[in-house]
Amino acid sequence: MTTGLMSFRRMELLIAYYRNPSIEVRNQLVRLNLGLVRKIAHRISDQCAEPYEDLEQIGYLGLIRAIERFDPNQNSAFSSFAVPYIRGEMLHFLRDKGSLVKIPRRWQELQKEGQRVSKELAATLGRFPKDAEIAQALKISLPEWQESKLAAHNRAPLSLDATVGYSVDCRTTLGDMLPDTYNEALQHWEEERQELQGAMNQMEEKARTAIEFVVLREVPRREAAAQIGVSPMTVTRHIHRGVKELVSLLQPQASNRLAS
Repeated sequence: MTTGLMSFRRMELLIAYYRNPSIEVRNQLVRLNLGLVRKIAHRISDQCAEPYEDLEQIGYLGLIRAIERFDPNQNSAFSSFAVPYIRGEMLHFLRDKGSLVKIPRRWQELQKEGQRVSKELAATLGRFPKDAEIAQALKISLPEWQESKLAAHNRAPLSLDATVGYSVDCRTTLGDMLPDTYNEALQHWEEERQELQGAMNQMEEKARTAIEFVVLREVPRREAAAQIGVSPMTVTRHIHRGVKELVSLLQPQASNRLAS
């Protein structure tokens, strides 16, 4: 199925599901959006230790939630709407599993106790205590305290403001390096929309008008028939003819993309 035709089919199914939710239609929508889930899963799996397959499965839950909550009347792209749900579900999964860097319970307890001791020593000494002083108060060796402190530091999430490089006149942060999935999805949808609109502009007028009324504007077929001045059955025939015409118009575009 070409990109434009897939976009048209997705739009048609989203409208159908919004009007009359069913598992069958929802599953069709899931299959049409597998690529979106896989793309996000690949990106997140590159940034953590969790297997790609686990993130992909969790992402489908987010996709289903997006399908159930999407309102086609809001005039927003489904891919842009779905990305936060899919990505959010994966991130919740990672948070629920806890830190990906596990440290011994002994060191976790030392860190809690060390924070308490550090505050007490700071109040007594009038300055921040040295590692040797904290270790002595905890009655442990200096290397053990330093190892537990380093483990806790490595376990903490890295700030998106952390500097990862410099250019001539500015620094580059970790946040700058992360992909903007929302804008990428929006750009992808806009390309699909333009491709589909270009194909529709070449269609036979009656078929194009029927599709614009029934699919794009969501006008009931009986009402669309009255406005166009034909019978509901004729509107249905125009839509079926229009879909076939779209296929023939979009196939060359898909071939050109593959050739390039």
